Amino acid sequence: MDIFEKLTILTDAAKYDVACTSSGVDRGGAPGTIGNAAACGICHSFSADGRCISLLKVLFTNACVYDCKYCLNRRSNDVRRAAFTPRELADLTIAFYRRNYIEGLFLSSGVFKNPDYTCEQLIETLSILRNEYRFRGYIHVKAIPGADTRLIDQLGLLADRMSVNIELPTSEGLQKLAPDKTRQAILKPMGLIHNRIQENNYDLVQYRHAPKFAPAGHSTQMIIGATNDSDLHILRLTQALYHKYALKRVFFSAYIPMQSHALLPSLDTKPPLLREHRLYQADWLLRFYGFHAEEILDDEHPDFNPILDPKCNWAVNHLDQFPVEVNRAPYEILLRVPGIGVKSARRIITARKNGSLDFGDLKRIGVVLKRAQFFLTCRGKQMPHLKFSTDTIIHALSGQSLSPANSDTAQLSLFSESSPTKEDVQKCLSGQL
Repeated sequence: MDIFEKLTILTDAAKYDVACTSSGVDRGGAPGTIGNAAACGICHSFSADGRCISLLKVLFTNACVYDCKYCLNRRSNDVRRAAFTPRELADLTIAFYRRNYIEGLFLSSGVFKNPDYTCEQLIETLSILRNEYRFRGYIHVKAIPGADTRLIDQLGLLADRMSVNIELPTSEGLQKLAPDKTRQAILKPMGLIHNRIQENNYDLVQYRHAPKFAPAGHSTQMIIGATNDSDLHILRLTQALYHKYALKRVFFSAYIPMQSHALLPSLDTKPPLLREHRLYQADWLLRFYGFHAEEILDDEHPDFNPILDPKCNWAVNHLDQFPVEVNRAPYEILLRVPGIGVKSARRIITARKNGSLDFGDLKRIGVVLKRAQFFLTCRGKQMPHLKFSTDTIIHALSGQSLSPANSDTAQLSLFSESSPTKEDVQKCLSGQL
């Protein structure tokens, strides 16, 4: 099998690994080296100056000794197998880099023979790139659960970011669909990476030239929809992972039915794309807006509202806390107003030092008034001619009719039924909730 056939098979096998993340590390080139890693972004994300930065996302091999029911690469599935050698993959990465196709590498792998052997192959690949080619570009590598701790440590010294897939939200789901894996085997390397990053931060304070261990941090990914777990359970798990392991990101991957099995959803089941989208919105609230999982969802309402995003849904359910006076509200309260993001909240705090703000000022600052107008007052007054009722708010925030005919929503549009306004476009590009 030639190198092009291997590349075709193993890049296709890697498409279900989520890698749409910025590098999180800023390392310039140096004399005698090639490549650099920019903190602005990797893997088809856009940098501040408009550049699209991409990486080669590939598996080392799609051969696997595990038989996870949800995975196309499981050992019992009849698929074409391939594997690189460390030299082949390193040479291929450099060839792509020199042609300006990529600026980094995302490397994962099936478990070939055993976890230790697989980890050794990944280490050898990265060693060739770092030591022989002197490649200083961004590298994101998936750690192999079950591998020796010394191998995980070597891998972290060669990579910028590491990740360990938690796979499924519960131990019961893991035991049912991935009986060869255990939650303990997954969490152990996650804890090891977290501890080594903390130790390395201390070493760098003491010794400036100490080798860096995973300087861009670590992340994880879980599959959504393969098991019957509530959104509240997933959100609580996400919150716990951030607090215990200081993860940079928790990624969610909507389960796509690709093979029939009694333990899996039927092939006719649509991927829960809207649910995945809601989880990412809630994840943003946990990381940047000061929310807790128990505020966004509770035991009486364990799943997301299909019509409203989590922040708007929380605001509608807590109308007793609104409206807030924009000229006096603290930063933490402003962040809870729909239509006010992190940047616009900071701008409000800065701007009101020079004088009181009105709704025109808020619009110029970047507040999405289409959402925020129901929850704010400026100089003690609400927006003129505003019709204020729960139904009116829900209708305006969702951009949909509340009639039963429109209640079965498969996936929300980025914009309302009418043509997108400038505020709509700004909200989508900035990520403000």
